Amino acid sequence: MYKSIAAELVAEALNKSTEETTKMIERPKQLQHGDYAFPCFALAKEKRQSPQYIASELAESLSNPAFSAIEAMGGYVNFTLHKEHAGSHVLQTIQQQQAAYGSSTVGQKELVTIDLSSPNIAKPFSMGHLRSTVIGSSIGLLLEKQGYQVVRINHVGDWGTQFGKLICAYEKWGDEAKVRRNTIPELLKLYIRFHEEAAQNEQLDQEGRDWFRKLEQGDAYAKKLWRWFRDVSMEEFGRVYELMGVTFDSDAGEAFYNDKMDRVVKELEQKGLLSLSEGAQVVELNTYNLPPSLIKKKDGATLYATRDLAAAIYRKETYNFSRSLYVVGHEQNLHFQQLKIVLMKMGYDWADGITHIPFGMVLQDGKKMSTRKGKLVLLDKVLEQAIQLADDNISKKNPNLIHKEEVARQVGVGAVLFHDLKQERIHDIDFSLEDMLRVEGETGPYVQYTHARACTLLAKSEMNLTSPEIDKDTAAEAWPILSQLLQFPEAVTYAAANYDPSRIAKYVIDLAQAFNSYYGKVRILEEDEKLAARIGIVTAVKTVLAEGLRLLGIGAPKQM
Repeated sequence: MYKSIAAELVAEALNKSTEETTKMIERPKQLQHGDYAFPCFALAKEKRQSPQYIASELAESLSNPAFSAIEAMGGYVNFTLHKEHAGSHVLQTIQQQQAAYGSSTVGQKELVTIDLSSPNIAKPFSMGHLRSTVIGSSIGLLLEKQGYQVVRINHVGDWGTQFGKLICAYEKWGDEAKVRRNTIPELLKLYIRFHEEAAQNEQLDQEGRDWFRKLEQGDAYAKKLWRWFRDVSMEEFGRVYELMGVTFDSDAGEAFYNDKMDRVVKELEQKGLLSLSEGAQVVELNTYNLPPSLIKKKDGATLYATRDLAAAIYRKETYNFSRSLYVVGHEQNLHFQQLKIVLMKMGYDWADGITHIPFGMVLQDGKKMSTRKGKLVLLDKVLEQAIQLADDNISKKNPNLIHKEEVARQVGVGAVLFHDLKQERIHDIDFSLEDMLRVEGETGPYVQYTHARACTLLAKSEMNLTSPEIDKDTAAEAWPILSQLLQFPEAVTYAAANYDPSRIAKYVIDLAQAFNSYYGKVRILEEDEKLAARIGIVTAVKTVLAEGLRLLGIGAPKQM
């Protein structure tokens, strides 16, 4: 709201669009420099004047009752809010809107599909799949808060040559009784052994390809094994998703599109887009300075690209999305460039709405985790350790806590999810169980504890809050908190527009730190004429912290 007022003032004075000036307005790094700042450096060349002179002239020409001061500082025009008015306004807004604070209708109920998580069946759910799952889930929550309809799709990896290799390994070395007792770990051992043996025996790879061809051709025995592997895997994945509180609208994996690929290949042929390259069928993309998109191998087997083309068309026809998002690691950048261009060449203008949201890898000892080499950290084990650690801490510090098991789950899982989501999405992350399970500092448990502290204060106060009004002194004392509360809608808008949950993670840390600093200096529950104002501040902090955590897919316990 107030940023818009400042932007409109500057736009009118400079005869520019409000949209342009809104993008230029910044938040000063230090509160004493005001609440908003307009930099004048970009105007210096245009006006052939120094930024300092432009800022001085501009500041003198601006005024609005929302601001107690508009003044030049260096090459900036700084806007300082009337703290008691702005503070009272934000507290009243949060009280009226509750969890809806920060929501908008910018999405206008347009439908967005999100392809996220997508683990491979017959393999354990490793830390490598955590990022796609939690980033995609949070992006979905952010877009819903912006007024979009969201369809979450778990495009599980349940097809491809690796299943021929697994069937081959099971046939050679598998023990049905052992596999049935401990399915996923035993299948993983077989998969690893296949690759170890194949390094010494090239014939094995061909046998794996042969088994996959049988599977594609509908061989009954191969399909029976494949269904068994898939069913057990989906059950195991479901247990991990339930722990994390992640849900999907569809788990149509790669195999779902087997009967939809012929149509794609025929359409590519009819439109003259297919050509032969060393016996394989490809779509040439040399005019885009890209390698060709491989549609069918020399032996007629379909590929990842074929299935993704079929999936994109199916999703458009089924959901009529305005945007289709793929939360997939950055190593797949080329694949999604090719996918989008091939669809455009097929005449599908809606392909412009396809967006790849890349992210960095989870590394172990600086290297990529690898299923085939057995270098994996299992997500369910990490979650279980985190929950156990949370349970141990609760037992020591608050042994009589009601619903201890549920709180331990929220705190343990929250620690793992927050550790990932606070990172810049595109950066690689070095796996450190110690860092992930830490409860102090910039962590999920720290934010959760702050929320629980606010809940405890409100329970002790037993005050029925009306319309919170704050005076000048209270506003000044609590301004670091009030300033943060004012920024929440802006943080949500930025995070949703940039597909960046880390913006919300950093926001809730900043708000929690501001509140804990206030808590350490002020006797919040002291019976005086300002008690209602202080309770209004605590209530607002509790509401916004809970909503910020929810947008990250993390629970907000009322007690810890």
